[in-house]
Amino acid sequence: MLLNLLLALWFSLRGAAYAGNKSQTDTRTKVGLLKSLIYDNAKEIVILDSSALKQLIQLSSDNYSSTTVRRVSFSVSLRPKELKLGAGQSVKYDEVLTNEGNGYNDRTGVFTCPVAGTYMFVVDSLSQPGIWLHLKVNKNVVGKLHVSSSGYNGNPLIQISRTVIVRLKPGDHVKIENASNIGTIYHKMFSGFTGTFLN
Repeated sequence: MLLNLLLALWFSLRGAAYAGNKSQTDTRTKVGLLKSLIYDNAKEIVILDSSALKQLIQLSSDNYSSTTVRRVSFSVSLRPKELKLGAGQSVKYDEVLTNEGNGYNDRTGVFTCPVAGTYMFVVDSLSQPGIWLHLKVNKNVVGKLHVSSSGYNGNPLIQISRTVIVRLKPGDHVKIENASNIGTIYHKMFSGFTGTFLN
């Protein structure tokens, strides 16, 4: 509303300047009114800013921190040059790059959800043909990675990747599991597991 009044006065003053023979008293009155509106508006902004600052301080206090959204993300890879896996074995990524929220356990290879919400997980693997990897939430497979053994001469290393977005509840477990009889993942940072809380 204040902005509308300011605009109306501005257009009125502009019209007065073009009319040429309007009285100076009308113009001075309008300018005075415009100045007081600008002053009042500036005063309101200062009051609003002061109020906003109080809210910001309150939101930053320890009392509010219990209801804030926690940051949850992790990114892990392999330390060894190669990791040989048996059937049904979980991949234990033991090189932790980041683990905000401490949801990922490098001893088990399992991410345990600390906060309910939507998460994105990315799995990368440098492997030989014939491997099957499953991304599992609890006991359910939500993503698969596979390098077919047909069409390749020798045993080349193939980079595979999969991204999945899922809803999780606190306590849900997410892991990568070898679904083949045997499998090998290679070369340190070429193979990894990443997860992040979206909202």
